[in-house]
Amino acid sequence: MPPSPEQPRTPAALSHIGNDARARMVDVSQKPITARTATAEGFVTVSSELAQRISENSLAKGSLLDTARLAGIMAAKRVDQLIPLCHTLPLDAVDIALALELGGSGGVGAGARVRVTATVHTHARTGVEMEALTAVSVACLTIIDMGKAVDKAMSITSIRVLEKHGGRSGTYSTPPAPFAPALNAPPAPAARDSSATGRASAIDAMTSDDA
Repeated sequence: MPPSPEQPRTPAALSHIGNDARARMVDVSQKPITARTATAEGFVTVSSELAQRISENSLAKGSLLDTARLAGIMAAKRVDQLIPLCHTLPLDAVDIALALELGGSGGVGAGARVRVTATVHTHARTGVEMEALTAVSVACLTIIDMGKAVDKAMSITSIRVLEKHGGRSGTYSTPPAPFAPALNAPPAPAARDSSATGRASAIDAMTSDDA
């Protein structure tokens, strides 16, 4: 029997758009409360001088990595005040990891960037992807604020959801971004493993905190 022709896929509906085509807050009152987790990542590219200052913890404003970590935690708890249609969620925990990644073979600052990863946990009727993304975004902005006196050319890149668990749609997962060495630089040497997950970094400021 020949295979049946593939049926066209029905486009997913946008839950924040009502029948009248106006933006609306989704009613989640009939959904069960379940455990939900989301992880997001993003990067801030930094100059060689700023990378050196971060590695030495010698910035005039204080610890760039610690300040960015706290900013990310605070931001995750304020998403309902920043994004109009997000729900107010009781967060169980917010874990922020920051690592200075050093590229190329030129030592500190050869294609350096700060990797920011945020994982948010809750028991709620809707997910915490936006909380994780907002935590990463504000942590990255804080890195720029802390380091702009040294490096005015920093850039934020590749903020995205890495994984989410729980809820009707189940699990979504994509691999973390690999380290990108400096343009036209020789391949990076094997990085030291400085975290439980084996995330490559020269400086690993991985910490966790309750929301």
